Amino acid sequence: MAEQLVTPIIKKITEYLKTSQNSGGTWRFCFENGILTDAYMIILLRLLEIEDKQLINRLARRIISKQTANGTWKLFHDQVDGDLSATIEAYYALLFSGHKHKDDPDMLRAKQFILSQGGPTKAGSLTKVMLALTGHYPWNSFPKIPVEIILLPTWSPVNFFDFVGYARVHSAPIIICADKKFSLTHPELPDLSDLFAVQPRPLTRQVPNILQEQILELQRSLPLIPEQIHNRALKKMEQFMLDRIESDGTLYSYFTSTFIMIFALLALNYPKDHPVIVKSIRGLKSFVYKINDQYDHQQETTSTVWDTALITCVLQEAGTPGSDPAVKKAAQYLLNRQHKKYGDWQVHNPQTEPGGWGFSDINTINPDVDDTSYSLRALYPLIQAHPETYRIPWEKGLKWLLSMQNNDGGWPAFEKNTNKKWVLKLPFTDAKPVLTDPSSTDLTGRTLEFLGNYAQMTLSHKQIRKAVNWLLENQEPDGSWYGRWGISYIYGTWSAVTGLIAVGIKPEHAAIKKAINWLLSIQNPDGGWGESCLSDKEQRFIPLKASTPSQTAWALDTLITSGYKTTEAVKRGINTLILSIDKNDWTTEYPTGAGLPGGFYINYHSYRYIWPLLALTHFQKS
Repeated sequence: MAEQLVTPIIKKITEYLKTSQNSGGTWRFCFENGILTDAYMIILLRLLEIEDKQLINRLARRIISKQTANGTWKLFHDQVDGDLSATIEAYYALLFSGHKHKDDPDMLRAKQFILSQGGPTKAGSLTKVMLALTGHYPWNSFPKIPVEIILLPTWSPVNFFDFVGYARVHSAPIIICADKKFSLTHPELPDLSDLFAVQPRPLTRQVPNILQEQILELQRSLPLIPEQIHNRALKKMEQFMLDRIESDGTLYSYFTSTFIMIFALLALNYPKDHPVIVKSIRGLKSFVYKINDQYDHQQETTSTVWDTALITCVLQEAGTPGSDPAVKKAAQYLLNRQHKKYGDWQVHNPQTEPGGWGFSDINTINPDVDDTSYSLRALYPLIQAHPETYRIPWEKGLKWLLSMQNNDGGWPAFEKNTNKKWVLKLPFTDAKPVLTDPSSTDLTGRTLEFLGNYAQMTLSHKQIRKAVNWLLENQEPDGSWYGRWGISYIYGTWSAVTGLIAVGIKPEHAAIKKAINWLLSIQNPDGGWGESCLSDKEQRFIPLKASTPSQTAWALDTLITSGYKTTEAVKRGINTLILSIDKNDWTTEYPTGAGLPGGFYINYHSYRYIWPLLALTHFQKS
């Protein structure tokens, strides 16, 4: 069955993707990230007294549609019972929207769950911040990072740039609001005091001693009184935010950082109708994705560059020529989105010129390794036909990518060598995975796959050998690898194995064989593969007990690349993958993208087409 159906399925997905392209050459699939951003947008619009009932209603209806039978909200299908933070956020937003009342049976069930889980004091850090910003949680229950941290030079043993960029743009407005103990209220704000099973206590554990010592040293070195130093730091923290606002008004093109920034600006006495705030709201609204006639989703960001690069790459891999209008338009878009500005990445990588790509459509200062390598893959076939257009940008991108390798041999996502230990001592337990940007298996493996297959780099290159050694040293005892930005061990193992083989590691290598045996051992009875988001939080493989299109495709691509095309396991997997193309249920919507372990997961609507098309194409070619 498999061999006979592969070609027509490849053609079917190809045609669907080509007809889904926008006139500007992009693909704009939904970046679906639960209900957190929907809830926060409702709360923000109501607090700022922005009358947009249509948007509030459409967001509220989507939140209501996601409530489970026991009254909770989940981050993913197999999450046991429900998610405390998501349920608090949904409960709050629905009350404030006017769509629900406290005595509604489904809201009573939600409240009962919240109380049974310990209430808001047991919620995630971002949920607590949102509650503090709106007057429902005391700021003295948070660790207070001194605003003076922004004044410490980058050569200091501890400084603000020890955080990775996306953590900095969230931390800066939080630090300002915590410093001011700011909250914004509204006459119709719902009373949430009855959700607290336990009242928050003032925090006794503060920031690490080394940070306090460095700030004291700074204060002693400046000819200013502490109040003057404090005011200078507040001003610099404010400017830090303003300097990183993109052309659409959003901070680093993230919803959550922009949401908090608006409160920080209000704390700094900006009026609600200040042009910066008005533009920020307009920018956030541009992230709204129309799911259907009833529901809107407030995306955390747009995945336009990512989707466009991936789809352009896999279409060409599947046989669409570079002369095809779809490829040409996409390539021109990607060329226009190559970064020309210096961003914060240069702090730890000062000797390199810009040349990377970012994730979202309007991202101009925050490039990342993954988007860069896939944009370069997408443009590679066009170099031969149009070297005058593509060669120089491609080489600049390659140079930037190579320069981002960490000292340990792996690649990070956004910034080089941001893995200091003191940051992890901050009392933000759930946020620790997103405070720094250490080398990760998925970034390192996929960068190697690009460098081997597209830049013809092999083990003879020092950088390649260093990366290979890092990967081999970080293999799990069972043969798998953990992937940071996808779910999770299937994702990491696919990235590592395909990367190692691309640069010259033989499929007979002990590490590859061990990885293949692990993949075969976790294949589902239906022939596919599936992994729970619980793996991401627990840091161990937890089966989903169902198969998803993207995870099945990743596992198959690993086996095919390793020479296992003719095995019964691959044939069964291909059959399962083919059957998933027209399937629509929770398995095709299951989030396989990771943001914050245990707190933020992504259903990329494009993934159910991209990765199956890649795996089926490699099966056909092998």
